[in-house]
Amino acid sequence: MSRFITFAAISALGLAASGCALQPETLTPQNNWGLYSLHQPVVEHNNFVFDVTTEGDRVSAAEQDRLSAWFSSIDVGYGDRVTIDEPRGYESAGARQDVARIAARYGVLLADGAPVTEGAIRSGTIRVVASRAVARSPDCPIHGNPEIDSPARTTTNYGCAINSNLAAMIANPDDLVRGQEATGQGNAAAAARAIRTYRERPQTGSQPLPAATTRSGQ
Repeated sequence: MSRFITFAAISALGLAASGCALQPETLTPQNNWGLYSLHQPVVEHNNFVFDVTTEGDRVSAAEQDRLSAWFSSIDVGYGDRVTIDEPRGYESAGARQDVARIAARYGVLLADGAPVTEGAIRSGTIRVVASRAVARSPDCPIHGNPEIDSPARTTTNYGCAINSNLAAMIANPDDLVRGQEATGQGNAAAAARAIRTYRERPQTGSQPLPAATTRSGQ
């Protein structure tokens, strides 16, 4: 029996190795015999640029209104990344505060590290850059199935529905690329606090029942 089991295990390993060796480098509808979707979500990035005139170390009320109207026109919201690019790398703390306050109205925090954009930044202005990621599943849906000899192969439309829905519903498309980094803020402390509360808080029902009477008029 042990000899048979050993032989079966070796045979299974051989089949697995041969399957890996036969797997093509590029999947096509003709050679996709697994359960892998050919239509994975694709994330694209667009940068919107707006130059704001500064007055000393601040942004005037009129320029703040222009910036707010621009944010509204491009529908800035969660998932967008707003940064500031200033000429020669000069950082104006007051101007950054003004821009950050306008961005906060749209639920966006000011980030560091502006992307490279076209055109020089004029002196006396700062460049506000709104970076937006968009996810989509290209070529979906696709119902045309090319000539496939074996019915065991996966159809061309496989995975289109779930991947298209995922790309449409995800709040921050960049999460499909690199995910969210753990903040590590108080995870262990929160768990310990819950356990401590469970252990130290008096249990319900441990106290005697309150005295009550059913006599009328009392």
